Amino acid sequence: MELPEIKEWQEYAAEPSQESNVKMDKRILILSASAGSGHVRAAEALAKCFAREPGVEAVEHLDALDYTNKLFHNFYSKFYLRLVKSAPEVLGWAYKASDEPWKTDAMRLRLDRLQSQRLVRFIRRFRPDIVICTHFMPTGIIAHLIEKGVIDTHLSVVVTDLDMHAMWLSRTFHRYFVALEETKAHLLALGLPPERITVSGIPVDPVFAEPADRAGLRRALGLDPERFTLLFSAGAFGVSPAEFVVAKLRQMRHRIQTLVVCGANEALRERVEALVGPENPDFKVLGYSREMHNLMKASDLYLGKPGGLTTAEALCCGLPMAILGPIPGQEDRNSDHLLEDGVAIKCNEMTTIAFKLDRLLDDPERLEAMRRRARELGRPDAAAVIVRTLMEDDLPPMKIGADERERIAEAAAGEWQP
Repeated sequence: MELPEIKEWQEYAAEPSQESNVKMDKRILILSASAGSGHVRAAEALAKCFAREPGVEAVEHLDALDYTNKLFHNFYSKFYLRLVKSAPEVLGWAYKASDEPWKTDAMRLRLDRLQSQRLVRFIRRFRPDIVICTHFMPTGIIAHLIEKGVIDTHLSVVVTDLDMHAMWLSRTFHRYFVALEETKAHLLALGLPPERITVSGIPVDPVFAEPADRAGLRRALGLDPERFTLLFSAGAFGVSPAEFVVAKLRQMRHRIQTLVVCGANEALRERVEALVGPENPDFKVLGYSREMHNLMKASDLYLGKPGGLTTAEALCCGLPMAILGPIPGQEDRNSDHLLEDGVAIKCNEMTTIAFKLDRLLDDPERLEAMRRRARELGRPDAAAVIVRTLMEDDLPPMKIGADERERIAEAAAGEWQP
């Protein structure tokens, strides 16, 4: 389906370029979307690495939703959060129903373009040499701008889960960065060229790669440096049945100490603190934290949802996981990979949390094997790999025409044969 032109974009395409013919240092634009926190954290990690790179003139990270109207912003962020909390099965249905190449492409692009005028104006002023998208929403906008000659830039897509949903596919792009060799194999099977796909891992803040003194971190947190330490996260927004989980942790046979991170939900933090009582040596209750790297490095096991960024951060810290309440869709798929690779256990029923954790602690050899495997799978250099690759990349844009899109859709459905 051909989309109607937007007048403002046509006017931009006719503007004369203000760029010099000779350009040495590069201008970097990183676009995320605050539908969950992971896309933003990945973008922040890339911005930090680009800022340290020689040959970079300027780096900007934008939440693309900040350049849309309030209704559209709330649909992407607040509505998503409400579904996570109250109707996750709807997200799972939507994930599965839309995981078909190009199925929702035309409709989404039309809607996104109607909201993107402020973003387009910023891009024209900033004149990026390289654009990196950590969410599919701005990817379609940038691809269309390239196709229409509005901007001349290098577009890369950084997938922030272990698997790649069909909505990440772009009609125009230069390069994909994915977490796993299996994800690359999937894209190759769809017909994308191998030179366009880099297995980098998911980019995390460089602080996750820095060595740390575990005992010292525990002392700084007011914990016993010798006791087994569990990190339980209710998520960045605190949408988790944390009180129920804490009550189950208090039933464990093994005496452990637990860091409880309640995210931005201050009311949840107060309720959990009231539940465990004042100065309980078995629990340290925290709110939103910018110190997750230190909390992970101080811990022996992570309990919570396997979001893409959380998973990548935990693996970088050599931290095995106990998966609890994955969001249907992308987090279910992340769970599959973690279980298959031997770095996680999964609590399918919250009633069995104490049983599952006690059984794992009864088997220290298994737990140590999970730690080793987590360290092996961690990609603390993912952001650096992406930065180095893009600073040296000279691939022209790849445009996927109608015939190629049809073939990709057939391959994804198992219908196309070479």
